[in-house]
Amino acid sequence: MIVVTRLNDSQFAINPDLIERIHASPDTTLVMVDGAKFIVTESLSEIIEKIARFRAHVISLAYLTQDADYRPGIRSLEIVDGPHSIDEIIEPGSTVPTRPRRI
Repeated sequence: MIVVTRLNDSQFAINPDLIERIHASPDTTLVMVDGAKFIVTESLSEIIEKIARFRAHVISLAYLTQDADYRPGIRSLEIVDGPHSIDEIIEPGSTVPTRPRRI
C-alpha cells in the first residue's frame, strides 16, 4: 500500500496495483480499475516514485524471507491426489452422459 493525501490533508492508503491511470491536469487524479477517482496533493512524479519504492520493498521482502521451504526463483512442485487426466475420469469407449435439452 502507498499513503497519499487528499486535498483536505487527510491521508489514506491505496493499493497501487489497482491504479489504472494517473492524470495530472492540474490536480493529480488517481483513476482506479473499478472507476473510482481520488484527487490527491502529491504530484504525478511523487506518485510514480511511491509506487516504485513500494514494489522494490515487496521484492526485497521476498528475498529476505526466513521461510525454510522458500527459495527465490524455484517453485516447489507437489503431487495432487485425485484424477489427473480425462482418461482417469471416463472409461475408454464409454460416452459422457448428457442432460436432455429443453425445447
